[in-house]
Amino acid sequence: MSTQHKIQSIYTDGACTGNPGPGGWGTVVYFSDDSIHEMGDAASHTTNNKMEIQAAIAALQYLQASGQTEPITLYTDSEYVIKSITQWMKGWKKRGWKKADGNPVQNQDLLQILDDLNSDLAVNWQHVRGHSGNIGNERCDAIARAFANGKIPSLQQSSPLDSQPSLPPKNEINVAKVPDSHANSTIINNKEQEISTLASDITIMESHITPTAAAIDEKPPELRVTQLRNLVETLRIADEIANKGYLITSSELADLMDVHASAVTSRGDQWRWRNWIVSRVRREGNQILWELERGDQVGGESE
Repeated sequence: MSTQHKIQSIYTDGACTGNPGPGGWGTVVYFSDDSIHEMGDAASHTTNNKMEIQAAIAALQYLQASGQTEPITLYTDSEYVIKSITQWMKGWKKRGWKKADGNPVQNQDLLQILDDLNSDLAVNWQHVRGHSGNIGNERCDAIARAFANGKIPSLQQSSPLDSQPSLPPKNEINVAKVPDSHANSTIINNKEQEISTLASDITIMESHITPTAAAIDEKPPELRVTQLRNLVETLRIADEIANKGYLITSSELADLMDVHASAVTSRGDQWRWRNWIVSRVRREGNQILWELERGDQVGGESE
């Protein structure tokens, strides 16, 4: 890989509606020449953590296939992924993939793939706060949520290694299928996939800033009307929660906003979502309780 087209950083994110439920993941690769490569896919029945891991696996497979030996920084808003790799992995393996309480480690199959890839590569794992305005994180979230909602976002594709002779011939590539409960995407075995092939398995090149309305919303008018009705119902529920002074948990609030829970807990004690001011009230056991208050005339952060 030329120094002009070197991978500098990678962002990853996962999303799930229902948790478990339909999910999606997104990965964005940034190069030194300002080019960008985006990847993503969907799963019909999965969890948020599985999608977070899947996004990281795709990132490291892409890095490995590039042949780059220089270290890169991988950014994720998933503390679960970060701690799995940097803190918990050594103990899990020492105990035979058991947690400290003796219970089996969840998502062991995917975590083993991620660990194997990470062991062969120079990766600096970095946590980034979700929904904080970081362009890479926001773009990954948009890709993941689009796939989770059954949409196909337009992805910017880059095939930097088309002219590189060091990669194995395509007929030597060994492709393995991850079970549908983890992802509907094809997972490429270690050290065996050239990036141009991986790119062709995803979606066609387009802008990385925001998926175009035509690409995401190519659906019948009646479906769009149904989605608008669902939105109105969501807003009505939020208004009722605010008017009656109900307190809701982080996971309930995330379901209402159609985001994963980290997007709620990472925002701080008070912030704005659509027409409401969302305030952290108190903690009860392991749950954080939130309050909604109409604040149409109050400035602040919006979804």
